[in-house]
Amino acid sequence: MYYSTTYPSPVGTITLACDGTSLAGLWIDGQKYHGAASSMTANDNMPVFGAAKKWLDRYFAGGKPAVSELPLAPAGGEFRRGVWDILCEIPYGSVVTYGSIAKKMAVKTGKKNMSGRAVGGAVGHNPISIIIPCHRVIGSNGSLTGYAGGIGTKVKLLELEGADMSRLFVPAANPARSRAGRG
Repeated sequence: MYYSTTYPSPVGTITLACDGTSLAGLWIDGQKYHGAASSMTANDNMPVFGAAKKWLDRYFAGGKPAVSELPLAPAGGEFRRGVWDILCEIPYGSVVTYGSIAKKMAVKTGKKNMSGRAVGGAVGHNPISIIIPCHRVIGSNGSLTGYAGGIGTKVKLLELEGADMSRLFVPAANPARSRAGRG
């Protein structure tokens, strides 16, 4: 059984989910791949929710709480969990490319190379946004692309963390990619 609660944030209402002891989800309203609230029982009194809300309070106040402060249980296969582990290593105010994560995953899995698109899929399906910092991943050319919570939210989170935004940019809309469901 999963439980849920909400948290009002500067980037919109956030839904938190837990399995009773560990945080299993964090989604911003309107985000792609939002957890199914209908399969969760609302319960504001779970201890892990109190800890997560305090973590978020510190984060949105400009603090740098550690991912390790919270018990996390993101549901996903071995590959996705491996990518999410790498995301947790990205320092505040820093960004990395999908390609650099793909290189790390190749080493981790003993392969010669790894697809940046496969990494992008894992990053995009991160069920614990913000805490597992998928917003810190950018395109190889500095484009702020691929954030399920929306590019505007990604920009706000990176600015909050003090990231150097001078070489980063929002890509122009690509209707062909949008039609294919990847935009």
